[in-house]
Amino acid sequence: MKYILLIVLIGLGTINYAQEKESTVEWLTNLEVAQEIAKKQNKPVLVYFTGSDWCTPCKMLKADFFNHPDFKQKSKSFVLVMIDYPRRIDIISESQFAYNKEVVAKYNKSRTFPKLIILNNKGKKKDEISGYSSLRDTRNHFEFLDRNI
Repeated sequence: MKYILLIVLIGLGTINYAQEKESTVEWLTNLEVAQEIAKKQNKPVLVYFTGSDWCTPCKMLKADFFNHPDFKQKSKSFVLVMIDYPRRIDIISESQFAYNKEVVAKYNKSRTFPKLIILNNKGKKKDEISGYSSLRDTRNHFEFLDRNI
């Protein structure tokens, strides 16, 4: 009986893990790599600037927008890049943080978080949207994606 219960629990855990894995999107952390992929796949690049450990609107946007099933579907039309600008030094490596600072200096000079920009497949900036309302209304963000697909 114990073995049957153990097998059932392992099976359920595996199913749950597979569903979680299937529902997530893949974010790259290197803009140059993303641009190479975008050229090959003829897709625009969506760059997301976040302060993952300190930016409350970033956390809300992640929960409301990036974890939404519609985003997961629409994200297939883009090459995704996340540029994190955390305050805690243990979240990303020193080299990644230094790289992210360079990307922020080039594409997010105002240091606005959260911020999304669209680059065409040649790396030219097409569009951007900044901030997220405490009303937690994602319509503007979905419209932003729709007009850039």
